[in-house]
Amino acid sequence: MKTTHHPDTVLIIDFGSQVTQLIARRVRETGVYCEIVPFQSAEAAFESIGPKAVILSGSPHSTVDIGSPRAPDLIFQAGVPVLGICYGEQTMCAQLGGKVEGGHHREFGRAFLKIEEDSALFDGVWAKGTRHQVWMSHGDRVTDIPEGFRVIGTSAGAPFAAIADEARKFYAVQFHPEVVHTPDGARLLANFVHNIAGLKGDWSMAAYRDKAVAAIREQVGDGKVICALSGGVDSSVAALLIHEAIGDRLTCILVDHGLMRKNEAADVVAMFREHYNLSLILVNASDRFIDALEGEVDPEKKRKTIGRLFIEVFEEEARKLGGADFLAQGTLYPDVIESVSFTGGPSVTIKSHHNVGGLPERMNMKLVEPLRELFKDEVRALGKELGLPDHFIGRHPFPGPGLAIRCPGGVTREKLEILREADAVYLDEIRKAGLYDAIWQAFAVLLPVQTVGVMGDGRTYEFVCALRAVTSVDGMTADFYPYDMNFLGRAATRIINEVRGINRVVYDVTSKPPGTIEWE
Repeated sequence: MKTTHHPDTVLIIDFGSQVTQLIARRVRETGVYCEIVPFQSAEAAFESIGPKAVILSGSPHSTVDIGSPRAPDLIFQAGVPVLGICYGEQTMCAQLGGKVEGGHHREFGRAFLKIEEDSALFDGVWAKGTRHQVWMSHGDRVTDIPEGFRVIGTSAGAPFAAIADEARKFYAVQFHPEVVHTPDGARLLANFVHNIAGLKGDWSMAAYRDKAVAAIREQVGDGKVICALSGGVDSSVAALLIHEAIGDRLTCILVDHGLMRKNEAADVVAMFREHYNLSLILVNASDRFIDALEGEVDPEKKRKTIGRLFIEVFEEEARKLGGADFLAQGTLYPDVIESVSFTGGPSVTIKSHHNVGGLPERMNMKLVEPLRELFKDEVRALGKELGLPDHFIGRHPFPGPGLAIRCPGGVTREKLEILREADAVYLDEIRKAGLYDAIWQAFAVLLPVQTVGVMGDGRTYEFVCALRAVTSVDGMTADFYPYDMNFLGRAATRIINEVRGINRVVYDVTSKPPGTIEWE
């Protein structure tokens, strides 16, 4: 599905910063639509999108190096407001006649900005003569600013920490307003998009819903769409949006591979059939998947086997329907950004419950991806707009390969059943303690280890269950959740008492990095 045209768009030019997505998040939070493009394709994007403002991101590069990235010159000639952040400030100065040098005092981490002059960028946020915490991350610094600019803020290591050319509406800062360590940064970005660029805050999920429905109708025409429904938030929201657009020409297929959580397939089917009246086929393929996985210990082989079988089952069901013209997927904006990363790297492998691998080519179908402009939090807001219940919208992420990768070592029916029960008890305790929404993801893992225990007067020799819970914003980094020990004691006691086959429970206190969230 092609990107919907938004008349009031901010273009963010990515020079390879690790936090460029945060700039987009902050702009979207102000109610303004924005898109990220790598610097190599920025000129073409500027001409096709016609943005009302431009933001230049940070970068690991140095502007003093030969061949380092530059912004297209036409953005400085187009009469639109431009904000440069960190490297964005440096390349703006280098391109407009200022100077940047390396080897000066480096600033990494917390710094304090002194406000030297009033400015539209600081209006209502920072007053002249005050000092404010900001976050710096730079080794080079500006040593001379272009004609027309004035210094509006300084720091100990950056005499040109914030500069402005109010006549041309060019602004640049050496610090990072997009990160939480610059407490007032979001308000500065709001000033830039609202007061300086004059954009209204009318980007909302209600408006997006209307535009997306119209775009789906235009793309699909009289065609038929099939959607691989996983039970996750992304595919469910995509399905509801498409159903609103084309009604019964959408068919959803939920493949139960026997690796879902307790009662999950039945709960998803009940929710959709009772509340949404859309065409949904439930395929019970659990024997087929588990027979193929039985005894498999290699995590990659597990993933590949599950992916291959999913495609086979999905193709068989699609053939029974007489085929379709389009395949719907719940691809999100971070996936799209990764696939056109500024390094030119290959597209990330999206988990199989979001993306059914090589299916489009094999089945000769076009893709419908109505969520490809949205971040995860926006998808949840859209789900609310579409009437999905809160308990469903707030569900923790669940991996495509399901419980198979929470069963290190050989997969068996018995181990999957033990794990499913332990996981259900653990999540029940989390909900009872009111902690579910404070945790990004929580789950049980059944270890390929048995230990001696004593229950009653008898000796046991049963499995060890590991509990995992993490906090995160986007899943890229994560910290373990600091449970109260009383909670862990309660959860462990219930699991050992209620789940036959487990006699010991441990808690995983590894952050990401160095660990991953899932065990396999």
